Amino acid sequence: MQIQSFKIFCDLVETESFTRAAQINGVTQSAVSQQISSLERQLKSLLIERSKKKFRLTREGELLYEHSRQIVSTYDSLLHRLQEVKDIVSGTIRVATIYSIGLHDLPPYLKRFLKAYPTVNVHVEYQRANQVYEDVLGNVVDLGLVAYPNKDSRLEMVHLREEQMVLICHPKHPLARAKTVRLAQLDGQKFIGFEPDIPTRKAVDKVLRDAGITIRVVMEFDNIETVKRAVEIEAGVSIVPDGTVAGEVAKQTLTAVPIADAHIGRPLGVIYKKNKVLSPAMKQFIQLLKEAP
Repeated sequence: MQIQSFKIFCDLVETESFTRAAQINGVTQSAVSQQISSLERQLKSLLIERSKKKFRLTREGELLYEHSRQIVSTYDSLLHRLQEVKDIVSGTIRVATIYSIGLHDLPPYLKRFLKAYPTVNVHVEYQRANQVYEDVLGNVVDLGLVAYPNKDSRLEMVHLREEQMVLICHPKHPLARAKTVRLAQLDGQKFIGFEPDIPTRKAVDKVLRDAGITIRVVMEFDNIETVKRAVEIEAGVSIVPDGTVAGEVAKQTLTAVPIADAHIGRPLGVIYKKNKVLSPAMKQFIQLLKEAP
């Protein structure tokens, strides 16, 4: 009975998916099934109720998960402490990030990190915010990068910084000629928004609602790139993080205008599962992300 078997079992329990457990451990789905069957034979116990459509552990499975999690955590802690003693920063970091952070904020930090620690492999996945939280809680990834981090007793959160939000519009739009705009000038404007469940959309809606501003939402998208493309074809205006439109402003395909009478800041943070043992590589990565751009 090996620690890897315990880890695969824990990953299966936390993801409730043979496919995801296989992906996390770099093995086939068949190999995961074989590991679980091997554990059942060695322990002479049924661990998973296979007759149920929904994934469910037996009482023996729940007991094994409780102790396996402790064993895996202790083993990981030992490996990380040995790395620290030897001053080694290596291994793999699995990161899930929302699109705007992954495409615009993360790349320069990733470049600096990999230059400093070339033996570390950083695997990045782009997800919607709700999926980032699910992947972190399910141990599918080690770290999550999100905006407007939610308070959750199951998670640790590290604040990184706050991004300034600006109005963006087509260069020929009347508001493009202004040095700044006031919220009242957005009343009745055609607006390109993020989808309603996205945290940035909720924050912008609250600011406009509190100011008594009514906008006409004509399009809704789940990522920053599509929002920008819609504004570029003059479908409407939008409010987005300033740093995400630097390239378009330089090319003059979009104009970014500061909002004079409202401070709309978008906080960014790193989340990871509470009680997770962070490797030296993960600690260094988080520390780098906290530095100024």
